[in-house]
Amino acid sequence: MAATRSATSQPSPPSPAAPTRSAWHDVPRYQVRRFAELAMADAPALAQEILSEIQREYPNLPVVLDESGEPMALVGIRRAIEVFVQHLETSEGRPTVPPGVFQEFGRGEGLNGRSLDSLQAIYRLGVRLAWRRFAEIGQRVDIPPPAMYELVDAGYEYLDGLVDQSVRGYAEAAARQAGERLRLQRRLMELLLAEHHRDPADALTERAARIGWPLPEKVAVGVLLRPAREAVAPAVGQGVLLDMEYEQPRMVVPEPEAGGRPELLHRALTGWSGAIGPPVALADAAKSLRWAEAAVSLMERRLLPAGDVLYCTEHTEALVLLQPEELIDDLAVRCLAPLEHCGPTHGRRLAETLLAWLEIRGGAPEVAARLGVHPQTVRYRLRQIRELWGDEMDDPDRRFELELVLRAQRLRGVLGETRR
Repeated sequence: MAATRSATSQPSPPSPAAPTRSAWHDVPRYQVRRFAELAMADAPALAQEILSEIQREYPNLPVVLDESGEPMALVGIRRAIEVFVQHLETSEGRPTVPPGVFQEFGRGEGLNGRSLDSLQAIYRLGVRLAWRRFAEIGQRVDIPPPAMYELVDAGYEYLDGLVDQSVRGYAEAAARQAGERLRLQRRLMELLLAEHHRDPADALTERAARIGWPLPEKVAVGVLLRPAREAVAPAVGQGVLLDMEYEQPRMVVPEPEAGGRPELLHRALTGWSGAIGPPVALADAAKSLRWAEAAVSLMERRLLPAGDVLYCTEHTEALVLLQPEELIDDLAVRCLAPLEHCGPTHGRRLAETLLAWLEIRGGAPEVAARLGVHPQTVRYRLRQIRELWGDEMDDPDRRFELELVLRAQRLRGVLGETRR
């Protein structure tokens, strides 16, 4: 029976861990009160010592005065010491970090372009000096070492709260600065991409200087298509101006042909599509924008490959032939009138044969190799073409017009691709 009970009995739940005993709470209250009295009386001198040491270690730290003319840093340090000491006497919850001053410290670091690392180093310096003074007071009133060690831990926990306040202020300043820079950058781009503006050199120089953007000799302007409405802005780097406020974001790429620039953009724009206009002089940035917009329009109509960011300079033929759509269509009606009565299929084959002949200016065997058909078929078609156009086939201007409209139709997919 005993064995059966042993085998089937459930293990008893673990007993809750006994609460960790606080060495500081074991200190007699009269000693705690005496420690707090001495520390509170010493707070002004300790705050001044800490500030003096900080100014010695960081001489370039700006001194900001409050309304009474007293350094805000001194007020904040003294208040932080007093709040911590008062908490030691009551021991109720955690000490409340004094709001405002330390948040302002963090805000100042952000606005002056410094990192939070220097501010945290200053705080750690202050805690070390405060601990040294508290240790002396603890010896005077016979506070046991374990309780003083616990006081050190409480001090660093309190420091974390001060840092949190500063981080909040730093983040606010960083957000404000980022917003202001975006606003100034947008104004610069508006001026840069305007078709006509007065006194561009002075205005551009002034606006560029405000955001620290060196004026380049050449730029290329890009227009992007968002992969998703909530897509995060691509990390194109600080040198590239980017405006995400447009439905189709715009960017201005300085010195687009500089070494490594295309590779950096390619990596940054992975997952995006769009077009980058041709490199132009800074004053002609609006022209680069026009070509990028034209390319994006063709991409949306599936006349240029989508799914990537393409360079207009690599698609010159399509941009030149497909952009003046009405003019090319009118020219096509006139130039291709002889094909109207040939039927759609036969007319397309004759057009493809004519384009191949115009491009290579070879005989039937060469044209046949380009089209992938028998040379005799090409001879038959070329005879028909000569009958349809007659002497016009000997006119260089007419041949140029024919090749122009036929290339445009091939780009639109009306004619098939030929072998190269």
